Amino acid sequence: MEEIDISIIIAAYNEQDNILPLYRELKIVLERITKNFEIIFVDDGSRDNTFNILKKLHEEDNRIKVIRFNRNSGQTAGWRAGFKYFNGKVAITMDADLQNDPKDIPLLLNELNNGYDVVSGWRWNRKDKFSKKVYSKIANLIRRTLVNEKIHDAGCSLKAYRRGTVKDLNLFGEMHRYITTILLLRGFKIGEVKVNHRGRIMGKTKYGTMRLFKGFLDLLYLKFWAGYSTRPLHFFGGFGFLQYFLALIILIEQIIKAIMLNIFTVGPLLVLVVLLVITGSLSIMFGFISEILTRIYFKAYEEDNLNIREMLF
Repeated sequence: MEEIDISIIIAAYNEQDNILPLYRELKIVLERITKNFEIIFVDDGSRDNTFNILKKLHEEDNRIKVIRFNRNSGQTAGWRAGFKYFNGKVAITMDADLQNDPKDIPLLLNELNNGYDVVSGWRWNRKDKFSKKVYSKIANLIRRTLVNEKIHDAGCSLKAYRRGTVKDLNLFGEMHRYITTILLLRGFKIGEVKVNHRGRIMGKTKYGTMRLFKGFLDLLYLKFWAGYSTRPLHFFGGFGFLQYFLALIILIEQIIKAIMLNIFTVGPLLVLVVLLVITGSLSIMFGFISEILTRIYFKAYEEDNLNIREMLF
């Protein structure tokens, strides 16, 4: 298909009241920038009238494209589908709930032209509940500590990506929170601009209180994958040999103690030695298994499992 200038990617789940206002705002902003754009809505298994509204928009404006999932699969799957099928030189992601302001799109594009591969929005005056703000601050602090990511608001959905950064990006689970983290670890240059953030007027938030803990686990996975995806044996083997070393130290201490006191008893420390040897051996074996699985992963063809029901392109 012909490459276009800008692709807007929006994952929507039960947002029937927000689709039309968002489309009207986007159309005004985008037509001031270029006539050569597309808006890809990913209907994430909505149970309300979202898809029917999107279908009618597609019939009225061929720049509106719709991907419909069989079931609710989450924002990560939605953006993964959008990244797979967009045709723009630049992809811009945003939420469907009207909290992201389309008028900020030119700001992202201008910053992108300053030599960045990705530009993230920074909701510096965020209109959300106090609990969500706290969760985000904690998540950003953990992110900066583990991967040294400098941007203030990595959780902001409003972002601009050059085509080459995300076109072949494989996202699973709930990794949409860490797209900039993944790209940073791959060596891309990440920028940031302050953007407007609006309070939700219609519809309900889809966030749960467990997202902070899930996000922390995902970040640990990314940290491990970035450092050891091609050499997991070094990680698990190193952990195994550390346990061997601790077992040896304890065993030597017990032998010296037995010689000096002329008493030899099987106590908790000797049981710990046996346990460390067993768990150390298991770690090394798990490292070998991980090496095999990693090689299979990098060689195997990755099957598309997006559960797409239909596409209106």
